[in-house]
Amino acid sequence: MKYGLTAIFAGIFLSGCASTFLKVENPDVLRPDKEFERAVVIEVPEAEPGTEEALIATAPPAAEEKPAAPAKTVKGAKKTVPAKAAAEKTPAKASKKAVAPARREPDLEDDKGFQGRRPLKDPFWIGETVVHDVSYFKVSAGSLTMRVDPFAQVNGKKAYNLVTHIKTYDTFSKLVYGVDDKVVALLDFEQLIPRVFTMTVKESNQAREVRSFFDFEKNEANFWEKKITKKNGVEEKKMKWEILPYSQNVFSAAFYMRLFAWEDGKEYAFRVADDGENLVFKGKTLRREVLNTDLGPIKAVVVKPEIILKGNFKPIGDILIWLSDDDRKHILRIESKIKIGTLVSEIVELKPGKAP
Repeated sequence: MKYGLTAIFAGIFLSGCASTFLKVENPDVLRPDKEFERAVVIEVPEAEPGTEEALIATAPPAAEEKPAAPAKTVKGAKKTVPAKAAAEKTPAKASKKAVAPARREPDLEDDKGFQGRRPLKDPFWIGETVVHDVSYFKVSAGSLTMRVDPFAQVNGKKAYNLVTHIKTYDTFSKLVYGVDDKVVALLDFEQLIPRVFTMTVKESNQAREVRSFFDFEKNEANFWEKKITKKNGVEEKKMKWEILPYSQNVFSAAFYMRLFAWEDGKEYAFRVADDGENLVFKGKTLRREVLNTDLGPIKAVVVKPEIILKGNFKPIGDILIWLSDDDRKHILRIESKIKIGTLVSEIVELKPGKAP
């Protein structure tokens, strides 16, 4: 998975070049694609003083609806009640046969703990912040922060505002490689499908802006990328491909997996669309254990993920994920074996956020 978190950190440790961030003389060359701006209207809450700026400018207000003209009355006629109001006053007749609720779509996803597409217990609380320390050979290299910011609107629809931020510590940035990458994934509140993700990359050998929009009305993914590298200068990439309904992107997937129960011996799966391919994420609980962290001992579920492409297993390395064994399923630890050594990302700070 080209833009997965593990791939980003693997690039940090395998680069071996000492420098700080790449200097961009003309930031305008990385401006978001106009095609993206025409396709997507995003409204996000204004950033509070001292915090990071809002992702994209606030959308214009919706046009005000004109009130319906009053109905004409005829003297001596009986007073009429609008059909909508009559329906509200008159209870509908009970159906003779109880209709069983439809199974949650798509079929490959487990539906325990859901009512339709919505979870019975929402694990995403506004203000939630989970911070990891990322280490290689037990040397701290950087931080991974996962946040749930206030709701956004994407083309007029309410969306979770899910932020992932990866940043190397100053010493590591100067001596080895510098990374300051931020991803914002906007996940539809009702359908739990990703509408947009944006990525801003500031690293030692590249600067990059990425925009991706999943158009589920057309089942089509749209991807735009602009980047500057020391080797090749300015490059631009555009992609469009057909996706399957209810597909996640690689960044929403890290949050989406938290919606499931992760019971022992049960396999969980959902679709992921990335880099022109349609994949299936699969995972199974290996064990339950108590994880000793800087925050103290925390009960955890250990999950091993796999990726399936066109019915075949696609290697993504030896990765384990620890989730909190509760209704929130916070990501507590990520362990990924790479060519040399193992990357470990483990929780050091947790702000639970405000319960919905």
